[in-house]
Amino acid sequence: MTPQTIDDYEALARQRMEKSAYDYYAGAAGDERTLAANRAAFDDIVLRPRVLVDVSNVELATTVLGEKLALPVMLAPTAFNRLADPEGEIAAARAAAGCGTVMVASTISTCSLEEISGAADGRLWFQLYVYKDRELTRELVARSEAAGYGALVLTVDTPLLGRRFRDVRNAFALPEGLSMRNFEAASTSATRWGAHSSFATYVHDLFDASLSWTAVEWLRAQTQLPVLVKGVLTEEDARLALAAGVDGIIVSNHGGRQLDGVTPSIRALREVVDAVAGRAEVLMDGGVRRGTDVLKALAFGARAVLIGRPYLWGLAAAGEAGVRGVLDLLRDELRLAMALAGRPTIASIDRSAVERAPAHRPVPQPDAR
Repeated sequence: MTPQTIDDYEALARQRMEKSAYDYYAGAAGDERTLAANRAAFDDIVLRPRVLVDVSNVELATTVLGEKLALPVMLAPTAFNRLADPEGEIAAARAAAGCGTVMVASTISTCSLEEISGAADGRLWFQLYVYKDRELTRELVARSEAAGYGALVLTVDTPLLGRRFRDVRNAFALPEGLSMRNFEAASTSATRWGAHSSFATYVHDLFDASLSWTAVEWLRAQTQLPVLVKGVLTEEDARLALAAGVDGIIVSNHGGRQLDGVTPSIRALREVVDAVAGRAEVLMDGGVRRGTDVLKALAFGARAVLIGRPYLWGLAAAGEAGVRGVLDLLRDELRLAMALAGRPTIASIDRSAVERAPAHRPVPQPDAR
């Protein structure tokens, strides 16, 4: 039967994936409370529908950094896509292009950035870190520019890796035949990192825990591409990001995979949007599973949302077609939600579309899986 929800896709993915690979995607840091809170926070926001509005034509198109998207849903950077499907990031990029949206390709991918760009006609952004070896970062920036990527997304919430107990218990490492393809082509010392070492070892060895906002300014000086920072949750950091010259901010808690117990992304979104006050574009990821979730994020000021786990479930369930299925599902749900809420265009969605429900129930406990 055709999956009807994101949860249906996850159930298929869980059946088809190796346990350690599924747990790598599904798991989060600590007690996984932030993972659960990302979802629960959407339930604490209720919609305020308007009636007797002409919704005979509902338009989902929007722009992000001046580029037109067919829908305000993008693919977030996620590592190791070939754990889900042999074509991995290539299949995901094709699906994004076919649906008229952007994929943000991860540095920690199992297909090289050149392979990904060569397979997709759609727009692509490139996610990266600033490494201890700055030459590696320069090289990745130059390669992404040469390959036609449209923006750089700097992840800023990972000076160290969050403690992910599922991965520890499973002794997670990339299986034989998979590797971090972007480093195979690199000419720097990063290529000495073992392909089958743990991801925690990789982060400890290569990531620079001493980084400050000067690193954003440094990256800004290395490229003509737009630069976004991903991992901001507070108004204080939003203002510092603006001072560093960013073009966009992605409100994100890394899907709960870094510091457990932090603010859910949707709850932090309004604070960041207010601090930015239109001086840069704001996007959000974390916990999006329904078209109504997208509507709520747009109402709080996001230009678009990014999805990570949902597209991975689609990829594991049915490869490129599964990712398309996930995007189509969210598109159809969003269109219906906009119509029933009396908001026929993206521009018509504002804060009057939502109200926060009273906090009368506890945050659910993490799934025992």
